[in-house]
Amino acid sequence: MRYLVTGATGFIGGGLARELIKRGHQVVTVARSPGKAGDLAALGVEIHQGDITDKNSLRGPMTGVDGLFHVAGWYKVGARDKSMAYDINVNGTRNVLEVMRDLAIPKGVYTSTLAIYGDTHGAIVDESAPQPRTFEIEYDRTKSLAHFEVALPMMRDGLPLVIVQPGLVYGPGDTSIMRQSFLMYLQRKLPVVSTVAAYTWAHVDDIVEGHILAMDKGVPGETYIIGGEVKSMADALVVAERATGVPVSGMRVGALPLSIVTAIMSAVEKIVPVPETMSSDTLRSINATYTGSNAKARRELGYDPRPLEAGLRQTLTHEMRLLGMVGGEE
Repeated sequence: MRYLVTGATGFIGGGLARELIKRGHQVVTVARSPGKAGDLAALGVEIHQGDITDKNSLRGPMTGVDGLFHVAGWYKVGARDKSMAYDINVNGTRNVLEVMRDLAIPKGVYTSTLAIYGDTHGAIVDESAPQPRTFEIEYDRTKSLAHFEVALPMMRDGLPLVIVQPGLVYGPGDTSIMRQSFLMYLQRKLPVVSTVAAYTWAHVDDIVEGHILAMDKGVPGETYIIGGEVKSMADALVVAERATGVPVSGMRVGALPLSIVTAIMSAVEKIVPVPETMSSDTLRSINATYTGSNAKARRELGYDPRPLEAGLRQTLTHEMRLLGMVGGEE
């Protein structure tokens, strides 16, 4: 099969492109700077100059493909510059899906996120959860708009699209704020541990598998949460400590202190740059829960993600090796 993968130079998209090649498929992608995607080209990925915010650049690469994986997105929680979030997540998604429709591509998989529901306030939601009215984090807001106001209406109009919703994705190759937190933990520099934050954790390899299952078995018009175990950040760090032997050093902090610090940093960052780990967006994200059930994906797709302990052990061993820590060998 010949598949186009947007975001193939990124974390999830890169893993997906490599796995599709490994399984004998042809993979096509677009990149703003094709010369920087040499590792993908070496694997046989067909790379075209293009950008999802430039609709005309998509038509050539998407012509003649058997399926589409739209993975590309803006996900820089904690970043000072949020100017591209709407254009990439909303307009970019609209561009990709409209070209898919115009070219009559037989099937597509769109990477949404569990964050479209915002703070779930401790509830473990499913795919029927409604769109919140307001958001405090730009990533959540723009991905929610793309999901509810672009993808779902086009599916209702007959676009043969399946939506997958990863939870918190971790694993080797991650570049998100969560990786920075893990590195600080391993170096015993983690300042605080939120007693509020909880996530639906999933190793990147399981997220890749969830995408492929959605293409192979997913029903067009349906949405599937493809996270793994639901764990608080505090409990996940206990799992990490058990897996690595590195003690958790951060002070446990609850909702009220986090809210106060968030309000302070929201004012400060308007005047001076602050580290991403201390931005108001990051603090809001660790004073919230993003938790959902993968029961539908298990039932209909055969999705079976690994336990959190197994995934964290592999991921943190990888990071320990990069840091030159004793015990970091695999």
